[in-house]
Amino acid sequence: MDRVARAQLRYLEDRSASWVAKHLVMAGRLLEEDPELAYEHTLAASRRGGRVAVVREAVGIAAYHAGKYADALRELRTHRRISGSDYNLPLIADSLRGLGRVEKAIELAQSEECANLEPAVKVEMQIVAAGSYADLGKLDQALAELESLEQLDFNRAFSFSPRLFAVYAELLAAAGRSEEAARWEKQVAVAERALGIEEETESFIVDLAPEMDEEEETPRARDLVEADQDADAEEAPEADDAAEQTGIDEEDGLNEVPATDEAAESEAVQAAEDSEEN
Repeated sequence: MDRVARAQLRYLEDRSASWVAKHLVMAGRLLEEDPELAYEHTLAASRRGGRVAVVREAVGIAAYHAGKYADALRELRTHRRISGSDYNLPLIADSLRGLGRVEKAIELAQSEECANLEPAVKVEMQIVAAGSYADLGKLDQALAELESLEQLDFNRAFSFSPRLFAVYAELLAAAGRSEEAARWEKQVAVAERALGIEEETESFIVDLAPEMDEEEETPRARDLVEADQDADAEEAPEADDAAEQTGIDEEDGLNEVPATDEAAESEAVQAAEDSEEN
């Protein structure tokens, strides 16, 4: 875990900080190969660290990867409110897109709050906007979104260039510009080599800091979730207010959204937003 995350967890009681950290590490390791289990780990972490910004961010990101876009939208918005960070605005926009609210995603991408994002985040937001236009069948506008970026430079490689080039190539192919698409697709590999990016890399979350590792044995992923649930059951005091046990505000509750179709999820989110506006 990075220093910022560890610093945030130190506001928790020592044992809770250790358990939360372990769940976040496991979530990071499992995010690509088993996003559902990664999401379970973040929910377990939230039971003891629900007021910590990095925990709410982890829940949102894991929910996004697991295709739980309504959950992702709620948690990433909560993280933004707690932290004041705009870093995850592209994920918020793409979650709206995942719920079928494509126009709302475009509106967010073009809003004033996205005008001054740092370059890497701005590029990611433009990629989401381009994908949203493509969803609407507006390929010319989708291509224009990416072509407006000065970072879309065939001869320069930024950390995000491989992804940017790949998305641009895909849109070119969809627009019937196959020769240009092939040219940019080849440049993806060129950019990766220039940046020293290997095809298979380990997660950036490698291991716990020594001072936060209280267990001698390395737990298995599912055992860690189950053990934490058992510990919570033993330690949780009897109380009428569930928020006192979880440490989570009622308005930001981490109740898992039942599986529904995308239309129902979209309507639920729209209703919540309309309520906020009123």
